[in-house]
Amino acid sequence: MNITVKYLVEAQEYIALMPEKARRKMFYNISLVTMGVVDARIFKKLSNSGIWEFRAEHESNEYRLLAFWDKTSASVVVATHGFDKKRQKTPQQEIEHAEIIRDRYYGQK
Repeated sequence: MNITVKYLVEAQEYIALMPEKARRKMFYNISLVTMGVVDARIFKKLSNSGIWEFRAEHESNEYRLLAFWDKTSASVVVATHGFDKKRQKTPQQEIEHAEIIRDRYYGQK
């Protein structure tokens, strides 16, 4: 199954600010997911939410791009925004921010 990733503005802005090698790693990991590779080390559903995260690591830094599946198309993932992960657990405010963006996305459709 081919998956398409749609990048919303905040996701694009975050990716643009990432270090070049980290950005390349993120896009590589995303390309694996779009080809159907199932690996929780690069794309994982966050517990108790409909939010997923693309993951990339570079030079001991962890980068996360949060996303959700577009309910109107089973093969589209919408990337909402990203952040540099500094703790073991994904901060709740990042998940809530992604949920707000998701709700706004559906409100505009």
